[in-house]
Amino acid sequence: MSTTLDSALVADLARQVSGGVLGPQDAGYDAARAVYNGLVDRKPALIVRCRTTNDVVEALALARRAGLEVSIRGGGHNVAGRAVTDGGVMIDLAEMKGIAIDPERATATAEGGVIWRELNHSAAEHGLAVTGGAISATGIAGYTLGGGLGWLMAKHGLATDNLLAVELVTAEGDVLHVDAEHHADLFWALRGGGGNFGIATSFTYRLHPLQTIVGGLIAHPIDAAPDLLRFYREAVANASDDLSVFAGLVHAPDGSGAKLSALVVFHTGDADEAERDLEPFKAWGSPVVVDVGAMPYPVMNTILDAGYPAGSLNYWRASFTRGLPDELIDIAVERFATVPSPMTAILLKHFHGAVTRVGPTETAVPHRDEGWNLLIPSVWTNQADTEENIAWTRETFAAMRPHFGTGRWLNYLGDDEAEEAIRAAYGPNHERLREVKRRYDPDNVFHLNHNIAP
Repeated sequence: MSTTLDSALVADLARQVSGGVLGPQDAGYDAARAVYNGLVDRKPALIVRCRTTNDVVEALALARRAGLEVSIRGGGHNVAGRAVTDGGVMIDLAEMKGIAIDPERATATAEGGVIWRELNHSAAEHGLAVTGGAISATGIAGYTLGGGLGWLMAKHGLATDNLLAVELVTAEGDVLHVDAEHHADLFWALRGGGGNFGIATSFTYRLHPLQTIVGGLIAHPIDAAPDLLRFYREAVANASDDLSVFAGLVHAPDGSGAKLSALVVFHTGDADEAERDLEPFKAWGSPVVVDVGAMPYPVMNTILDAGYPAGSLNYWRASFTRGLPDELIDIAVERFATVPSPMTAILLKHFHGAVTRVGPTETAVPHRDEGWNLLIPSVWTNQADTEENIAWTRETFAAMRPHFGTGRWLNYLGDDEAEEAIRAAYGPNHERLREVKRRYDPDNVFHLNHNIAP
């Protein structure tokens, strides 16, 4: 899409904002429009690189005066790529990096361009932490608004369960302080309703004392996968809040393409408790890798980073399952044998503990049952392989579908998901979310998201 903006409007905006204003002719434009998923190749008419909340207000006002579509970029890591508009105005928060830690109140306030690597390190300087993304380059904004699952969810709940307040720019350009006492309906919706309600320019989180965890990787030959996953299913059945174990069919990180079955373990208890709880996982079978030990929490959030490089080509599918029956395990193993990319995995993320002790309507995140979210993150680097990888992902997802539940995780939805999938992500909260959407964004200004139509 090609859009020509009134040069006077652009010049006026450039005078009003402290950040940069980029058009297709400007140096830095292509770098600014790029997001994590290399499949996304959209060209905004204008990119406004905001540094302050006022910059956001002015950028939004220009877009609305010009009648242009608006997209919001936080960390730019979401696989659907909705951060980038084609022909509209991209409001880029990447330079909004302010972080303030209050160690006495155990809170963190961070601006909308912060990524988890940055927030994790700032909190860790005070011996504090909150549930963050398993990939450290993930932005806090989209991650939190979509729910925010991660290593600490069994101990402390989702990121959104620890959200205390949001500064939000509405479709009308108003700047609201949103918390449990101010705009309570909107606060409820922001905790899991995605980017439907405004532009979140800062987030305040509850933090928890945490410095060192015990975690890492246990890998087995791929031939052990069926038995390992059955063992895993039983071994986590009564897991404590301190213990989280994700499982998967993966490729060796050395680039050899060798297939492995693996467990990623994480423990927040003391050394003796961690040793007791992790010993069964380390002792099972004949692992080829047992790389488990004490480490700072921020380090744990980087151990998977290498598998998800910026600019790689991504096509994901995910669903909550109905348990982990033998049949689903067998399908996963069979399908993984034909996987076309040595970067693709099939992952199982276990929900238990604190995340399941929140009611399905207490926040906008309805997925509170104990069980598994199954994720197929297909990743490759050669554009010529795109059709083959997308086809394999769709076929694998379809083969597993009989074992899926009704829920879908919002932040794992792709750009081509049907309305049915979006409704499954919001579940029983969809109608209430629609009511909030009507109140705060009746014209659906913020529609480049997994949209709740007003």
